[in-house]
Amino acid sequence: MSAPTDDPANDARWWRRAVFYQVYPRSFCDTDGDGVGDLDGVTAHLDHLEYLGVEAIWLDPVMVSPMVDHGYDVADPRDVDPLFGGMAALDRLLDAAHARGIRVTMDLVPNHTSSAHPWFSAALAAGPGSAERARYIFRDGRGPGGSEPPNNWPSVFGGPAWTRVTEPDGRPGQWYLHLFDAAQPDLNWDNPEVFEDLEQTLRFWLDRGVDGFRIDVAHGMTKAPGLPDMAVTDTRLLADLDDDPRFNNESVHEVHRFIRRVLDDYPGTVAVGEVWVYDNVQFAAYLRHDELHLGFNFRLVRAEFDAAEIRDAIDNSLAAVALEGATPTWTLSNHDVDREVTRYGGGAVGLARARAMALVMFALPGAVFVYNGAELGLPNVELPDEALQDPVWERSGHTERGRDGCQVPMPWCGDAPPFGFSSSPDTWLPMPPQWAELTVQRQRADPGSMLNFYRRAVAIRRDRAEFADADFGWLETPPDTLGFRRGSLTCLLNAGSRPLPLPAGEVLLASSDVTDGQLPPDAAVWLVAP
Repeated sequence: MSAPTDDPANDARWWRRAVFYQVYPRSFCDTDGDGVGDLDGVTAHLDHLEYLGVEAIWLDPVMVSPMVDHGYDVADPRDVDPLFGGMAALDRLLDAAHARGIRVTMDLVPNHTSSAHPWFSAALAAGPGSAERARYIFRDGRGPGGSEPPNNWPSVFGGPAWTRVTEPDGRPGQWYLHLFDAAQPDLNWDNPEVFEDLEQTLRFWLDRGVDGFRIDVAHGMTKAPGLPDMAVTDTRLLADLDDDPRFNNESVHEVHRFIRRVLDDYPGTVAVGEVWVYDNVQFAAYLRHDELHLGFNFRLVRAEFDAAEIRDAIDNSLAAVALEGATPTWTLSNHDVDREVTRYGGGAVGLARARAMALVMFALPGAVFVYNGAELGLPNVELPDEALQDPVWERSGHTERGRDGCQVPMPWCGDAPPFGFSSSPDTWLPMPPQWAELTVQRQRADPGSMLNFYRRAVAIRRDRAEFADADFGWLETPPDTLGFRRGSLTCLLNAGSRPLPLPAGEVLLASSDVTDGQLPPDAAVWLVAP
């Protein structure tokens, strides 16, 4: 496969200032009429990404999968699922994207496989103590006859993190660990075979022309020695505990060093880790010179629309990467969290705040990740119970609705569902009629739309020298506001209830109308000093 033709100065560290666009393939565009998005749908809309001005795509999983967790349960890590068009569709996407100078990174899921993976089928058939079971984390149970799980760990998706199997002779037998769904058994990273298989997977895709990987649950993989009980048993978060034995164990860094050694054979490729770790020193350890190139810091996602919280999130993120001289990353949403319009209050207020926060994010030094639909100002969708598909819904006993509301397909054109997403009205998640006002077609024709606002922000960020300057400094501003400077550029955010008087300067871009030198509430602005 080809490499990108637009490669300024052949900079192998292109990712330091890149705008990545996260494509959730199921929800981007369906070209074969089955109601589920596919890779040819991504290729068909590369003009949208070029219009937006992004430098790279991050594809959520497209490997062969039973789709219990929508691709994060991988049955064959070295093939593309027919649902997404198979390997030929990926090759077409790589060639077309690279011809436009857009790089393509893929999701890598090294913590677990699907229970439909041949390895797991072999493990069930081989029985206790076998080499096949040693690829996963099988343990004898506790209590009478081993009838209780080996420890008290909960699954991130709800319920226990252990499932008991029936042995080949028909007896109730061992338990296997799955930090997520029971269809996602965790791999045993103490086993050299697991490392060897991962290297095959990495080189398979890199040789194909993929430009890097987003690593799912990058703070996972290895588990605390002895698998000790947890002090708290009701958490289902990926990491909110400093001593959670399921995650962030020291031995996980050897996995990342191994991955980095492989990627170093392919100059210009990048590893981006999903790192749900909040201690700055521990987070920075993932960004050492021989580990990840980039790590998602989720503090900004978790911050309310509050000036003090936002400033604290930025401060912490910058301080964490500074410990290793690494590059910061910024995002406001992804496929796992509520969309920013909804988080910031919904409706017109949520949309105004999402526009303002986009300006703050794009003004910060480092790499930016935009989740598909954020550039349209899409909100979460309140779906009926019968439409929900996220395994969280079932595993939580219908107490948590899961992530489906932020994964509803993209609206492209027209006045009614499916808005050009598919030729079938029966899309994998239903699309709300109210999105007629939010289609790409409608927004491209409207100079004041969220889409054109994003496009201008990305272009200014790319073209202005101030955004290439690593310099960053906070400004003194009134309560409920924040401001920072990058060279001659000033970014101001008004999260208060009264207008904020602006200093002298040229307005490069504002998220709302700026009149009489006043920045209204729920707005942000970029200024250049006179």
